[in-house]
Amino acid sequence: MMRTIGGFLFVLLSFATVFVSVPAGAQGYPARAIRIVVPFAPGGATDAVLRMLAPRLSENLGQQVVVDNRPGGASTIGMDMVAKAAPDGYTLGVANLSFSINPTLFGAKLPYNTEKDFALVSLVSIVPLVMSVHPSVPARSIKELIALAKARPESLNYSSSGNASATQMATELFSYMAGVKLVHVPYNGGGPALISVLSGQVSIYAGSIPTLLPHFKAGKLIGLGITTAKRDPAIPDIPTIAEAALPGFDSREWQGIVVPAATPPAIVSRLHQDIVKTLNAPDLKERFASVGATAVGSTPDEFAAHFRQEMATMGRVIREAGIRIE
Repeated sequence: MMRTIGGFLFVLLSFATVFVSVPAGAQGYPARAIRIVVPFAPGGATDAVLRMLAPRLSENLGQQVVVDNRPGGASTIGMDMVAKAAPDGYTLGVANLSFSINPTLFGAKLPYNTEKDFALVSLVSIVPLVMSVHPSVPARSIKELIALAKARPESLNYSSSGNASATQMATELFSYMAGVKLVHVPYNGGGPALISVLSGQVSIYAGSIPTLLPHFKAGKLIGLGITTAKRDPAIPDIPTIAEAALPGFDSREWQGIVVPAATPPAIVSRLHQDIVKTLNAPDLKERFASVGATAVGSTPDEFAAHFRQEMATMGRVIREAGIRIE
């Protein structure tokens, strides 16, 4: 009997040893709701993508995942909340193009260190944009738009979903490569930016395909060029900006998940596994496609390589074009 009890105690102690070897903070995770901070107003591509991801991620994690919109400051307000949140896996942030260019735009004024205060978990999606104009603009191709902008320096304006947004950077890259000057009119989100071009208050807007497609069909907007390197099957007749006039042009919106830097590796790993699993679901891929997004899913290292490339490429454009936060 003593031998049996002794054997039982040995097994019990062995299990206890395994249990305590689990990295601190990973035991029982997640035990409550998880918040994803979206640093933009509702209505844009980033918000749409995360609201599709959240309920499916909830199913895989076994806890509710809540989207929390915290717009402002070219995404710095929301991302600062994430950087300073408890590193326990219950506050996630959505990084996008602005995340990689804000170090160049803000410099020492940025309230966090982009490269040191976050751990990258996974790329979520990539979203191409379409350069579009109000029908009153006398241009029906990218070449005609460039010629018009050169003939009327600083008389054409464009809307964006905010300072340091993908919509601004795509248009600024266009201006830089085309050698033209356009006037920037920033809005707090993609919805207001779209309304401004639909009403004719501004001339140009680079928005996501599903957002603009109904207005192309209704004749309320004219699509001139895709911002990425390949045409999109949803609008096959609209050429890429690269093939139409500016070889090498390639700009896009993207989304990825980050957490505070000190988040335990085991929690980062759990989040990564469940995010990638969620993104691989065929029905979610279809839903992403309905808003013009391509589901990605990546390793943290792949995400880091993407981030560094974006920071270098767009940082160079910002410096050489003299772009400033307005």
